[in-house]
Amino acid sequence: MRVLYVSTEVHPALKTGGLADVNAALPRALVAAGVDVRLLLPAFPALLAHATDRGTTCALGPALGAPAVAVIPCRLNGVPTWLVDAPVYFAREGNPYLDPRGLDWPDNLQRFALLAWVATRFADGSVDHWRPDIVHSHDWHAALCPAYLRARGGASPATVFTVHNLAYQGQFPGPTFAQLGLPDHFFSMHGLEFHGQVNFMKAGLFYADRITTVSPSFAAEIQTPAAGFGLDGLLRSRAGALVGILNGVDTEGWDPRTDSALAARFDATDLSGKTQCRHALQRELGLSDGPGPLFGVVSRLTPQKGLDLLRDCVPPILAARGRLALLGSGDTEEEAAWHALALAHPGTIAVHLGYDEALAHRIFAAADVVPVPSRFEPCGLTQMYAMLYGALPLVRRTGGLADTVRDASAPHLADGSATGIVFDAADSTDLRTALGRVFALWQEPIAWKRVQRTAMQGDFGWSQPAARYRALYRELRPQA
Repeated sequence: MRVLYVSTEVHPALKTGGLADVNAALPRALVAAGVDVRLLLPAFPALLAHATDRGTTCALGPALGAPAVAVIPCRLNGVPTWLVDAPVYFAREGNPYLDPRGLDWPDNLQRFALLAWVATRFADGSVDHWRPDIVHSHDWHAALCPAYLRARGGASPATVFTVHNLAYQGQFPGPTFAQLGLPDHFFSMHGLEFHGQVNFMKAGLFYADRITTVSPSFAAEIQTPAAGFGLDGLLRSRAGALVGILNGVDTEGWDPRTDSALAARFDATDLSGKTQCRHALQRELGLSDGPGPLFGVVSRLTPQKGLDLLRDCVPPILAARGRLALLGSGDTEEEAAWHALALAHPGTIAVHLGYDEALAHRIFAAADVVPVPSRFEPCGLTQMYAMLYGALPLVRRTGGLADTVRDASAPHLADGSATGIVFDAADSTDLRTALGRVFALWQEPIAWKRVQRTAMQGDFGWSQPAARYRALYRELRPQA
């Protein structure tokens, strides 16, 4: 089974969010499951710097406004990879999608159309003598792969398109369609057209043989007007091709028993090291000690993540003599609001704007509670990292958060299955009520530790998701 895996970022070389973590772990898990996976990504400078075993470049000629396009064979994280070398589009440092001002690159349509166009060049085996059975593309940046393959016609690889975040769709003015080199009839309601615009995400949803999302609950939610971002009708029409496969996490890279970033190691049988981690983080961030729980936040600062709701709930956290450490970046206004909170509450709130992978590990290891009050959450990895590190997730019941966290209700506390605190409404009132439950549980150390240990023993690895993807590939190419 040969799979061309098309995306844009891979941890640790290049990361803007959880997609990079998935792209680092899922291909390796598929290889372990017996799938011949090859990555196809843009030759961003960070990926080129991280690549090993570089082979002979294969020239493809000019395409989609790029005077010279080639693919560079190499390896990323040990996985065979091709990097699409088109310097005019990809030789840019920093964020792969945004310019230094934080705005979309004006040529993003051409840049990511080119990535999909190159994927089609593998369809007949003419590139490096390797032909995929499946082309598996991820999020809007690679969503034109199924469209280009459909336009190619003839015997082509089957296509799988995975939605990681439906809110980001890759929309461009309607006249730009002429630059894509697709048949005219593809720009219609039954194609890429969306309210007069070109919509990359819609192309993936419309033309792919199978659509996957990153959790079962999210697969159901996006078929509703409330969570479909205007595409719910199309998704309902394709319900038979849609499946939710819950993400996993890299349980080797995220393991408190072996994590070199931590001040002390610990596991579910001996949590004393976690106490040392808390004290070390408080010293590092200038937080005073206190009898309440330490809240740790590692997140993008965007409206999706609901951290404005958490800001509204700072008074009860401080009243319970809790502490809060936040690591994240995103919207300018949200960053400024959290920075102001840290200045107003020195010693009790610490905010680090930006991203620091090692600090993220230390925060999870030190935290007692990890709030994830998302308005929507396709899967979420944060709550899984939290549980592995003995921090109870405080989450809204949506998407992958609902699929991974078992609420500490009376029945679940009684049968020992509770792993965190879950609330329903995306408002600060419901979050405050949930915080009251957190503080009540905190006052019962034996019950708290029982929930901690249950959470730490969860299976969040990639072996089961990889097996489900492999089965999906087999459905599409049973003889491969």
